[in-house]
Amino acid sequence: MEAQKACDKGALKPKRNRVTRVLLMIAGTISLAFAIIGIILPLIPTTPLLLLTAACYCRSSERLYSWLINNKWFGEYIRNYREGKGIPLKTKIFALAILWVTINISTLFLVPILIVQVVLLVVAVAVSIHILRLPTYRRNPEHAKTL
Repeated sequence: MEAQKACDKGALKPKRNRVTRVLLMIAGTISLAFAIIGIILPLIPTTPLLLLTAACYCRSSERLYSWLINNKWFGEYIRNYREGKGIPLKTKIFALAILWVTINISTLFLVPILIVQVVLLVVAVAVSIHILRLPTYRRNPEHAKTL
């Protein structure tokens, strides 16, 4: 029920039509699969896909939405992002490191076409700017002591 309250704050209400709900569950699950792939492949945007998953689940299944928001890998990340708290510095550093290692390997060894190399570098710069502009989440030191 707590998850549904958080969902309602975002003005996304569950659909009543069964077909629509099933399609939203399928779309959310596909989005989640791509988000998980995006953790490994930095050109796939993990955060927007996780947010899309949350929106789809919110409108289709309280159970799936609750699972996602309370998931030990994604839950806190999604909640902090949606609340405008940002992402942890460790996550930013990891994302940027993986992004640039992958882009450099791709442009130097795997992609022989100059225009594709340029596009990859432009995408990497754009993603880097986006990540750096996100607020950096800092856990409250008092909260950390109680954990």
